[in-house]
Amino acid sequence: MGAGHAHKLYRHGHSPVHALPPHTKLTAVFAFVIVVVSTPREAMWAFALYALLLAAVAYAARVPAGFLLKRLLIEVPFVAFAVLMPFVAQGERVDVLGLSLSVNGLWGAWNVLAKGTLGVGASVLLASTTELRELLLGLQRLKLPPLLVQIASFMIRYGDVIADEMRRMRIARESRGFEARGVRHWGVLAKSAGALFIRSYERGERVHLAMVSRGYAGSMPVIDEVTASRAQWSYALALPSAALLVCLLGWTL
Repeated sequence: MGAGHAHKLYRHGHSPVHALPPHTKLTAVFAFVIVVVSTPREAMWAFALYALLLAAVAYAARVPAGFLLKRLLIEVPFVAFAVLMPFVAQGERVDVLGLSLSVNGLWGAWNVLAKGTLGVGASVLLASTTELRELLLGLQRLKLPPLLVQIASFMIRYGDVIADEMRRMRIARESRGFEARGVRHWGVLAKSAGALFIRSYERGERVHLAMVSRGYAGSMPVIDEVTASRAQWSYALALPSAALLVCLLGWTL
């Protein structure tokens, strides 16, 4: 359960949100997303309140708005898909600025944008206030299958190692005068990818043998036992609880 290095999404801080145990934050974000997805798309005011709730969490976590907005760019492909929906969807049409748009497509685009943006925003806030190692400990505490936790742990631990290996191979190619400029260079790049795969596979075998020699028997030892008090659970679940109230109002009003 190593991988203690900080990732690019993480923002170091000492806020009350940072101090919460990781499994409480994972539960809170998951519950919040479920509530947002369950909200009727016609209740537009409800999504505005959800955004205010996330803004309040960001304020409590001392995460700047610019930091969050920059990382929300990851949903650009979904935005492009949503923009196309009013043009390609079937059903009743309506004229907007001289364009014939589908009513169902407009509602679908709004649904994707609103719920997708809130879900991504909640995930970015989680990543901004929780280190990767803590996330893995939280998943372990929530009884996620141990094998999945181990796979995620090794992916995080050795992702940078593989990336650094790719960088060294690129430098080696460039030092020999190679520059990929067209299709005729794809063969060299394919050979490099094959060599990288073989090196990664061999490294994995060596790591596995080293682990077995140290007593590995299919499960990783738990070094840090993560616990949470009632107060911490209450603090973490304040977000999904408030969102649930908004959702119920959205269905009744």
